[in-house]
Amino acid sequence: MLEIEVKIRILDLKKTHDKLLSLGASFIKPRYFEENILYDFPKKTLTKKNQALRLRSVGKKNILTYKGEPQKSRKFKIRNEFETQVKDKKQTKKILSSLGFKQVFVYQKYRTEYKTKSLKICLDETKAGKFLELEGKREDIVTFTKQMGYSKDDFIKDDYVSLIKEIETR
Repeated sequence: MLEIEVKIRILDLKKTHDKLLSLGASFIKPRYFEENILYDFPKKTLTKKNQALRLRSVGKKNILTYKGEPQKSRKFKIRNEFETQVKDKKQTKKILSSLGFKQVFVYQKYRTEYKTKSLKICLDETKAGKFLELEGKREDIVTFTKQMGYSKDDFIKDDYVSLIKEIETR
């Protein structure tokens, strides 16, 4: 599946929540905690190609995701993404390790989910700050963010790993 998304740094979660609802977004899932573990080969083969292999855990639910190389875009993060739910986190880790993968980065976040007819919208709280993340078609993202009071200049296409590493190196 082709994933098209952007992030926008926000300051006030409550204000953003209220604005989302006033614009017709539906509240889908209340705030929850997730852990994300990124894997790569010892020679960082995936990282060098800007690809990612992630094991995400939300409670007892685990999702293994592969993210392909980003396509060229000035304002949007666009990449192929394939994911599947895996039942046993411990066994999945053993499989990945047996295949030669190593954990290269772990991060946590809190997420609240919303949606419109055409967008998946999340409010994320990370070590790097608070973000509004929108996923869908480019034109729908642009239209909705304008209604929210943002422009393309506010778009961030970096992933959370990059944003967190940037904070940690300051």
